[in-house]
Amino acid sequence: MQDLKIRNIVIVGGGTSGWMAAAAMSKLLHDDEIRIRVIESDAIGTVGVGEATIPHILYFNRLLGLDEDDFVRKTSATFKLGIEFVNWGRIGDRYIHPFGTYGQEMEGLHFHHFWLRHAKAATARPLDDYCLATLAARAGKFQRPDPTKVNSPLSAITYAFQFDAALYARYLRQFAEAHRVVRTEGKVISVQQHGESGFVESVTLESGEIVPGDLFIDCSGFRGLLIEQTLKSGFDDWSAWLPNDRAVARASTRIADPVPFTRATAKSSGWQWHIPLQSRTGNGHVYCSEHISDEQALESLNADILGEPISEPNFLRFKAGIRRKPWNKNVVSLGLASGFLEPLESTSIHLGQSAIARLMTNFPDKKFNQHDIDYYNRRTRLEWEQIRDFIVLHYKATERDDSPYWNYCRTMDIPQTLADRIAIFKENARLYRHDNELFTEPSWLAVLHGQRVAPQRHHPIADILPDAELEDRMERIAAVMRTCAARMPSHQEFIDRHCRSQA
Repeated sequence: MQDLKIRNIVIVGGGTSGWMAAAAMSKLLHDDEIRIRVIESDAIGTVGVGEATIPHILYFNRLLGLDEDDFVRKTSATFKLGIEFVNWGRIGDRYIHPFGTYGQEMEGLHFHHFWLRHAKAATARPLDDYCLATLAARAGKFQRPDPTKVNSPLSAITYAFQFDAALYARYLRQFAEAHRVVRTEGKVISVQQHGESGFVESVTLESGEIVPGDLFIDCSGFRGLLIEQTLKSGFDDWSAWLPNDRAVARASTRIADPVPFTRATAKSSGWQWHIPLQSRTGNGHVYCSEHISDEQALESLNADILGEPISEPNFLRFKAGIRRKPWNKNVVSLGLASGFLEPLESTSIHLGQSAIARLMTNFPDKKFNQHDIDYYNRRTRLEWEQIRDFIVLHYKATERDDSPYWNYCRTMDIPQTLADRIAIFKENARLYRHDNELFTEPSWLAVLHGQRVAPQRHHPIADILPDAELEDRMERIAAVMRTCAARMPSHQEFIDRHCRSQA
């Protein structure tokens, strides 16, 4: 009888993606006959700029059974309630994309339809007054959700983390190695394929060791050693919509208590990130090389860094897009090997974790059913396209005309899927979530409203409530949000009490 069981899993490349895969597989594959091996070279650097995350990381950490306070301490992490965007709609604009909802649904409608109607009143409040995550972020407050506060916004706080990506990879490596994963130091110098099927059979290391495998996970970064250099899986270039192709990253000293949000500041030819950790601050300038040189980009980054630089600048080159076959034959690509979307909405780590979950759902045997592979690739592409559209929205929905870069972004053609969403919202403020996509209606609302995309009217059902009742409801909701934010401890107080890093 033919043995179809996957017994040898080889992960080529470590870093965040490689060790996420190793940790998850070691946790979920409860089988002593399955061997998981990570081939990693200390001589090959990792990108390590993905220091900010989105709330879905909580599911991954809980899957592994991690102690959150221990995780936060050992990765020098802080908590994150959203992302602040500065200078995106116009220079001087500032808004937060929160990890949370606005107000509450009424009469079966999303809250923002009632807010749009109420916004015409003399007593109208800004949309942010109805979002606890935004109020808390602005005030530097944080706490985890309190399940004892039934029907209170405090019971439904949504959050993520800002951490040192290198420490996160090290933390996951320790977890994985404690769960039977074996790490091999070395560089892969050649790949051996089956003569007929083209499947990868083994890789040869610089030491001469030959490492065979049944399933290979390519975490080799942009070069895509297995998925592209060996299997020629192809790449769809999205740089017409996302023209940024370079970044320079640099750490700086911490100069104040960390805020519970990431900041993305739009610049003349790109944008700059600011990610506060317990031990330091992460900074980086993402830019388009057609409009600014590397030297100018570094000068711009240095001019806006708060604190003293404590690392040399790390220059990166990339191209936005996705591998045409993220899973090809017996190779599954993760992280940068599968494609690249700039970290504007902190989705890089999530895309890796989502791919791992999808792989485990469609975990193969040695037959490698092509229908499973095709399904995996379709769902992966759909997720990437949906996130791509959300990121492109930030560039398209702008009034900036102060540089050739922004003139291009403002006037560029965009995917029809995004154009349709914008047109529907402009007409009647309606927002839709398709196929359980990552970003929900409040996320789209935050960016559309924050970047001055104004709808012509609201949903007609929002006119059902009498003016006095709507006024009363809106004021009560805002009052509850203010009270909840006031009761929360400061972000630094929460860290000091529960998970202060010793770094």
